[in-house]
Amino acid sequence: MIEREASAPLASRASAGAVWLTLQNWVTRLSGFVTVAILARLLTPGEFGLVAIAMTVLSMVYLFADLGFTTYVVQATTLTPRTTTTTFWASTGLGLLLAGVLIVAAVPIAGFLGTPDAAAVIMAVAPAVAMVALAATPTALMRRGMRFRALSIQGAAAAVIGQVCALVLAFSGFGVWALIAQILVSQGMTLLLVWSTARWWPRGWPDRKLLPEIMGFGSKVVGVDFAAMARLWAENAAVTRVLGVAALGQFGIAQRLVFTVRDLMGSAIAPVSTVVFARVRGDSGRLAAGYGRSLALSFMVMAPALACVAVLAPILVPLLFGPQWTASILPAVALALAGIVGLSATLDHGLFYGLGKPGRWLVYAVVIETVQLAVTLVVVRYGLDAVAWGFVATSAVATVVRWFLVAALLELPVRRVVGLSIRPLLGVAVSIAVGALAAAVLDGVLGAPAFVVLLAVGPLVVLAHLLMARILVPAALADARSLLLSRFGRGSRMPTEVPE
Repeated sequence: MIEREASAPLASRASAGAVWLTLQNWVTRLSGFVTVAILARLLTPGEFGLVAIAMTVLSMVYLFADLGFTTYVVQATTLTPRTTTTTFWASTGLGLLLAGVLIVAAVPIAGFLGTPDAAAVIMAVAPAVAMVALAATPTALMRRGMRFRALSIQGAAAAVIGQVCALVLAFSGFGVWALIAQILVSQGMTLLLVWSTARWWPRGWPDRKLLPEIMGFGSKVVGVDFAAMARLWAENAAVTRVLGVAALGQFGIAQRLVFTVRDLMGSAIAPVSTVVFARVRGDSGRLAAGYGRSLALSFMVMAPALACVAVLAPILVPLLFGPQWTASILPAVALALAGIVGLSATLDHGLFYGLGKPGRWLVYAVVIETVQLAVTLVVVRYGLDAVAWGFVATSAVATVVRWFLVAALLELPVRRVVGLSIRPLLGVAVSIAVGALAAAVLDGVLGAPAFVVLLAVGPLVVLAHLLMARILVPAALADARSLLLSRFGRGSRMPTEVPE
């Protein structure tokens, strides 16, 4: 299997990786949703709250457990045993240190948050940090080798096994420990599976001379994630202070709907594109052409789902979450539009990392996150809708900025990069307009039931999107067809070379 993967064309392997990672995300998301629905009937809100507090702390620690070493290994031009051994021992040492710090600091953290009972939960989940660190280097090597199929199967299997353990313990009356077990078992299984298939072991001890270069790269990667998290925390604090906790809950529901749809359709873009761009960065012509084709294909895959949310949010939000969440409708519409406008950000993220330019992306990320926070602080007094539309404005500004950054990086005229985004955006705009008109007629004029509107408008938006793609970006439609045939049928594969 490994030999066949190694000989396969790069474009075909990339498309396969994207498909497998997307399938993994669907499995873990859907099975996780079912698990939560069952656990919610067996556990108390307080038990869920304790684990939520622990996961909030854990997510911050996760940022520093890997310190960007995984991305460094994936994009490195040349990779020696000395380099991988150094990244392994560095990430392992850091992970063990952070796990110990988390255990020692659990009581003070829980006291600061006003929930003393959370201390035991924080201590219990701390080993997950060490597990993530131990799995970092072999996982990076598998990504570099584009073994996404194995990674996806392992990730889905680990998630499902963790969920089964949680259900068994919950039915046995173990309460909050069922949720803790889910976290630890999932991470433990991921660690076990990745080491069993990576077929790699560290050789010797770390090289201190390599550490400054590796940590310099990794710190920039961590800085990007930290900037986004810091902005989110400050934003939530501002909404809560000005509009109240209920408003934050309404905004959170809108974010969850949009982000879930976006992640289900596009979670594979960044990890796959980072590897692919790193492989072809020595060929400027192939790199530029590949970027354009990847961007068009990203719009083909991700835009229809976000367009459906933008059009059908007035029906989806009450249907999925209940009538008490109607204040989340307009924020959901705005956030979906912001996601469409800024859809190229995920691919650009992979481009900059794949070309070994995390510093430039860090500067961009810090500036945009700061602008987004400033906009939120200014408009929050006008309500949730204003906050959400602030996201649309910032997303538009960020997209324009990225046009210039990408053009400079790929050594292309700015107008060419602009054209790569404008054509698919026009197609999405038409599909949204068609869907909105159809929804207005069915719901407002004919008074059709909600499920009828969903069943009619959703496919109509997708059909309009495909028709516009055939007119504006026909190559993307052909690529999407080839991707489906190569993965699920007997058709041709995507071409290795991407024409200008």
